[in-house]
Amino acid sequence: MASIPKPVRRILVTLPVLWVVVSVVFLLIHLVPGDPVVQMLGEGATASDVSVLRHSYGLDAPLGTQYLRYWQGVLHADLGQSLRLHDSVTHLVAQRYPYTLALTLAALLIGIAISIPAGVASALHRGRWPDRLLGMASLGGLSFPNFALGPILILVFSIRLGWLPVSGAGSGAIFGLNFWFYLILPAITLGSGLAGVLTRMVRTAMLEELGQDYIRTARAKGLSERTVVYRHALGNSLIPVLTILGLQFGSLLSGAIVTETVFSWPGIGRLTLSAISNRDYALVQGCILAVGLTYVAVNLLTDVAYTLANPRMRA
Repeated sequence: MASIPKPVRRILVTLPVLWVVVSVVFLLIHLVPGDPVVQMLGEGATASDVSVLRHSYGLDAPLGTQYLRYWQGVLHADLGQSLRLHDSVTHLVAQRYPYTLALTLAALLIGIAISIPAGVASALHRGRWPDRLLGMASLGGLSFPNFALGPILILVFSIRLGWLPVSGAGSGAIFGLNFWFYLILPAITLGSGLAGVLTRMVRTAMLEELGQDYIRTARAKGLSERTVVYRHALGNSLIPVLTILGLQFGSLLSGAIVTETVFSWPGIGRLTLSAISNRDYALVQGCILAVGLTYVAVNLLTDVAYTLANPRMRA
């Protein structure tokens, strides 16, 4: 095992995590209080209707058989049928997934674009008014919830100024020009909290790097302050930030549920809430599985990127 490269070892360690995620999603329908079939059909359903639906979902089979069938469906991208929407769960999730992925990645880019210059400026002006001002701004980003910030942005930029659309994702094709105008406000709402977290992380990492001996050596050699700060200190300070990005991606996915609801964004988060309210358990399972697998994949990529960026972690 010691001869296996560390990125490969990270991938092998992820396999049990994938098994746990799929198993927990499978058990979801069995952990629901009461009979999920009766809850889907309602209290007025006849015994015959309950029996037919239970058989169609395979819930009358032994638990072990259901588990093997679920794994077989996952491996073949067959997650069953939606009871309410009368469509394949895989198709419904695949339709909504690009919208959630685009919103999350846009929020991630906004958070990075704000936090890096803000964190660097805060570290360079430590203890002075720019540092205090940026600290208050980052605290505001952390403290302001999405469900409060979203409506304020809608009131200001959509209703008052008329610059951006209120809700939805537009009538054009996804990733078309019209789509990006609808994406701006939800992405800012979702990315503001991440910007607050990352600003503090970048500031702390920069302060640590600016106090290192190699920084003093670089300055003694006559290198410009811009080169010292942005080429040497910033590059090394961003290595630990990679880990935080992977962890915060999960927060963005969970925050997307609220943001998608506020802006009527047609993503997986809004689909999940609709499936829960309609007691469409197969669709709930599919949505949660997609989010869980995405989180595992992002954390794996973060671990591999951290290993590649930090030579000390490759051994």
